[in-house]
Amino acid sequence: MNSNQICQNIKRIKENISANVQLIAVSKTKPVEDILTAYNCGHRDFGENKVQEMTAKYEALPKDIRWHLIGHLQRNKVKYIASFVHLIHSVDNFKLLKEINKQAIKHNRVIPVLLQIKIAKEDTKFGMSFQQAEELLNSEEIKEFKNIKISGLMGMATHTNEKGTIACEFQSLKNFFDKLKKTNPNFQYLSMGMSGDYKIAIENGSNMIRLGSVIFGVRNYQ
Repeated sequence: MNSNQICQNIKRIKENISANVQLIAVSKTKPVEDILTAYNCGHRDFGENKVQEMTAKYEALPKDIRWHLIGHLQRNKVKYIASFVHLIHSVDNFKLLKEINKQAIKHNRVIPVLLQIKIAKEDTKFGMSFQQAEELLNSEEIKEFKNIKISGLMGMATHTNEKGTIACEFQSLKNFFDKLKKTNPNFQYLSMGMSGDYKIAIENGSNMIRLGSVIFGVRNYQ
């Protein structure tokens, strides 16, 4: 996709979403040149799935880019992104939170994170149940983690053409978000919605969307 088209795509999307919805441009598998094009159009928030790819792009690109780790994160990879990651969307267990806190201490940072909740029917998707997330947030151990900031929730809907199913899953996560926000003042982000379903996500309360192919074109899967 040429640079003019990337800029036009970003502009069009931003014009059609409200100001309170944050756009994360998902740049996984896309070359540095495409990210730089979006950057030069004024965009600063980019999402990557893989730590190795994200760190390579971090080294190659302007340092005021805000990098979002949106893919499944293994504990042994946290150390590679702890110095610069802006937001980790995909925290799905206590041990991972503990490791993020540990690595954040080494860099004298407070790293914002989202809890990934499993709302889809597919077994292939990661995430905690509602009950697991509540238990984690209410645990005594979590209060000891001073170098992380749990800033909200992330979820992925079932991959289906049934819009009603997608809407129902997103609405369930929004309801859960609203419930938790009452006792978790740091909650501000509800990250849900990708290229195929982001409009439904926004209708159901999302304020952070993760879009790749509608910005950069069809992805080259690796």
